[in-house]
Amino acid sequence: MNKQEISQKNLQEPLQDRYGRRFYYLRLSVTDVCNFRCDYCLPDGYRASGHQQPELSTAEAETVIRAFAQLGTRKVRLSGGEPSLRKDLPEMIRAASQTPGIERVAITSNGYKLPSVIDTWHQNGLDQLNISIDSLDTDEFARITGHDCLPKILTGIDRALELGVQVKTNAVLLSDGAQARLQQFLAWLKTTPVTLRFIELMQTGDNRDYFASNHLRGATIEQQLIDSGWQLLPRSIDAGPAREYVHPGYAGRIGLITPYSKDFCDSCNRLRISAQGKLHLCLFADAGLDLRETIRTGDVQAVAERVRALIGNKELSHYLQRGDTGGTQNLSIIGG
Repeated sequence: MNKQEISQKNLQEPLQDRYGRRFYYLRLSVTDVCNFRCDYCLPDGYRASGHQQPELSTAEAETVIRAFAQLGTRKVRLSGGEPSLRKDLPEMIRAASQTPGIERVAITSNGYKLPSVIDTWHQNGLDQLNISIDSLDTDEFARITGHDCLPKILTGIDRALELGVQVKTNAVLLSDGAQARLQQFLAWLKTTPVTLRFIELMQTGDNRDYFASNHLRGATIEQQLIDSGWQLLPRSIDAGPAREYVHPGYAGRIGLITPYSKDFCDSCNRLRISAQGKLHLCLFADAGLDLRETIRTGDVQAVAERVRALIGNKELSHYLQRGDTGGTQNLSIIGG
């Protein structure tokens, strides 16, 4: 067997790290820019860095997606920042949906433009939509995000459901008012067929004081759900990190993402590429591993081989429990 045959054989084997974890899920950030000012992420709004590299082009993003598809990726999530700020986002969706091996294309968005873009996204191959909604109270939503646009976002979600797009909503758990927000969400889920995912607030380089004042363990909410008859669902191999629950009395589901639980990283199945073409083996790694020059060549196999070579550097776990947030200053940098 010659070198090329050996290389091709390796690319056909699922991407696996030294701890036996296999990776079926790529989170591809398409921009760092965000137009929201969420308290826990960018309270002062987005500020551009003077020395930052340009964002990946559509062609470069397609090279990345095709390379990961060769490595066994089944699901691609386009994230940000706020991905809808990219005018070429529909072309990126189409490129991902038309890549052999990619079974599901998802977007995480704040929903600000949703009513005007969801039809186009769907036409280009969008399968799943994640929208950040931290509160169903319009005033509180505006206070958290800096934008009074909750009704518009909910209208966009209704349209996505009409189109058959699978919808999930993300809500960061915040200690103050958590029970009131939970009751609002439960009432909404009675008749709304979405999956609401409670995400435990994570400490980043920029939010240490906010984290200390607002962190709430997801286990607190999870036990309440279990006591109320919610049942845990089996997890698919390309699923995100949430543990999802169902209840016969509700049209919607509830998921919990609890990064401070001791076994959280055991089931890691996802890798991240930043908008500048850096591979992040963990959301809280010290730094990304630069793939930009290889990506620019358009050589899909070379990118795949580079990723396979670097996967050996992935750690067993993040170190959030000891307050080590790595190089993540805020979650818009790499899309959470």
